[in-house]
Amino acid sequence: MEEFKLLDITVGGMLEKQAREHPDCLALKYTDRDYCRTYKEFNDEVDRVAKGMLAMGIKKGDHIAIWATNIPEWQISLYAAAKIGCVYVTVNTAYKVFELEYLLSQSDTTALILMDGVKDVDYVEIVNDLLPELKTSDKASFHSEKLPFLKYLIYCGERETPGMYNYKELYELADKTPESEYLSIKASVKPDDVTNMQYTSGTTGFPKGVMLTHKNIVNNGKCIGDGMGFTEKDKLCVCVPFFHCFGLVLATMASLTHATGMVPIDRYHPVKVLKALESEKCTAVHGVPTMFIAMLEQPDFDKYDLSNMRTGIMAGSPCPIKVMRDVVDKMNMRDIVIVYGQTEASPGCTMTTTYDTLERRVTTVGRHFPGVETKIVDPVTGKELPKNTPGEFCARGYNVMRGYYKMEEATRQVIDEDGWLHTGDIATEDEEGYYKITGRLKDMIIRGGENIYPKEIEEFLYTHEKIKDVQVIGVPSKNYGEEICACIILKEGAVMTEDEVKE
Repeated sequence: MEEFKLLDITVGGMLEKQAREHPDCLALKYTDRDYCRTYKEFNDEVDRVAKGMLAMGIKKGDHIAIWATNIPEWQISLYAAAKIGCVYVTVNTAYKVFELEYLLSQSDTTALILMDGVKDVDYVEIVNDLLPELKTSDKASFHSEKLPFLKYLIYCGERETPGMYNYKELYELADKTPESEYLSIKASVKPDDVTNMQYTSGTTGFPKGVMLTHKNIVNNGKCIGDGMGFTEKDKLCVCVPFFHCFGLVLATMASLTHATGMVPIDRYHPVKVLKALESEKCTAVHGVPTMFIAMLEQPDFDKYDLSNMRTGIMAGSPCPIKVMRDVVDKMNMRDIVIVYGQTEASPGCTMTTTYDTLERRVTTVGRHFPGVETKIVDPVTGKELPKNTPGEFCARGYNVMRGYYKMEEATRQVIDEDGWLHTGDIATEDEEGYYKITGRLKDMIIRGGENIYPKEIEEFLYTHEKIKDVQVIGVPSKNYGEEICACIILKEGAVMTEDEVKE
């Protein structure tokens, strides 16, 4: 394993470092609202909100949940929570009342920050349905029998919300926190403290709270930004959700550790993204394959000037080779890379870099991160397998989570006694250390005793000119135990018969 020097710094400490060393570099700029901050301005604002949180009554070690899209308050609160030693709990924006109640209860959340809502889902209404006592409660002394840990609700918006603080009040409350108290709390926060909790469903049961430390996410972000060749001259358009590791680490932490500017998109829309890439002269954008497909398929795609584009990450699901080639050729993203991992690994384990050939970048997920050990094992015996043999991908290193919150048995099922994280993904490693992910252990189709990996069939079907997207799954079969089923989305206007697919 190559030499790798870990950064021994907190998330808040890294922001302060960039505010000192790159005070005038862009930190955040939105294209749909009046919000633009340099690193110094942003750090000053974060300090104010952090003091406001302390004045409100939030204490070091408390859990602060945020239920919002990629709005400025999401980023401000992330760093404010980190500076005062709180755990930032990220909430999926698609949650409804049942999932929200489970998360707030299981995570022991003290404060919930929320926005108006998304599409036709009204977050304020959902919270009031969950907590009917809110409407008659004093915001400073709220108590719920249902959620005994929850004490503070903070609303980002313009409505009247009884029982809740307005986010703007945090700025006003800041003056009540003495500077000496704030500095003392900041100094007590350590890089090995848990700073973030992300909920992941995994493959079974209720979502589990993945506990990630400052050291986990800062170093993972640093590796990712290094692999992309990020500097303070880059500008990353962030259209993936902040609540996901893709937005929090691959975007936010990769940018933070390189003083790179971020241009967040509140909620993904292909036209909004293309307009931002052009108007802000962005050099990078992240996305899952379907996001890139939607941009490339815009009828007026050719009118956008993407000449400043250079890099970005395609991840989150298997990346079709044809889409990668189109992104390189048509979006000018010659240095696009792939990152593979999972939330439990902060999330990156392997990555292609700007130095890899395009062939490597379209056919593999790269080599292991510096400071991270990786291996392929037989899922039954646990024995390490030879090169080019499919097995379970395992990782060990600084990036492995602290564990699942209040779920020791579930933690033991994925992290073995020697500290190896068992991902449940099937992969192969070639002679030069490049990995290919071929599917999930649970997705593997066993047809008449033959092991079949859906991704291999998907990649082949993607090459057909009429096919836009495809997922291959196993379905029960009397003769073979399992049979292969391909679920296909055709390109607009295309017509295809079953026989054509089989052919």
